[in-house]
Amino acid sequence: MTEFKNPLERASYFEQALFLYIKYMKYLDDDYAHNGQSAYEYFFNLVQRTSPLFFVIAEGEYVSGFVYLDNITGDSERLHCAELVTCFDRHFWGRYTKICAKIFLNHCFDFYGFKKIKALVYPENSRVKTLLRESGFVKECVLKNETLRNNRLQDIEIYSLFRKAEQ
Repeated sequence: MTEFKNPLERASYFEQALFLYIKYMKYLDDDYAHNGQSAYEYFFNLVQRTSPLFFVIAEGEYVSGFVYLDNITGDSERLHCAELVTCFDRHFWGRYTKICAKIFLNHCFDFYGFKKIKALVYPENSRVKTLLRESGFVKECVLKNETLRNNRLQDIEIYSLFRKAEQ
């Protein structure tokens, strides 16, 4: 059974999520992300900073991926918008990630009350863009030369999903 768990709940959850992060960080981060920190320090600080909105997706003891919300817009009364970041082990790409995305996004809208979830994606990451589109996201814009990645200018595409209007 798939469950969304706090990665700090069990050392093995954190270790497996860290391994996934290191494996896929070149798809997640720009040149400025670590700011002199080791991958471990950066990831640990990221989990602490984004908690309680950082989750590992666990199948029993095995972590299949992680997802978190960052750069939240809102206040203590209302949450409006957040950036979604997700990372799954290659063995789980496909139908499984689509099911997890649907569950997680519904939870974000229904439990937390977000009005908008957005994802920032490097243009060459076609797998993530396909998953986003299949989950209902629409491309809003391209930020030209938004950052540096591998010491080269890098565009970023923004995809957004809006809460369905209440009937």
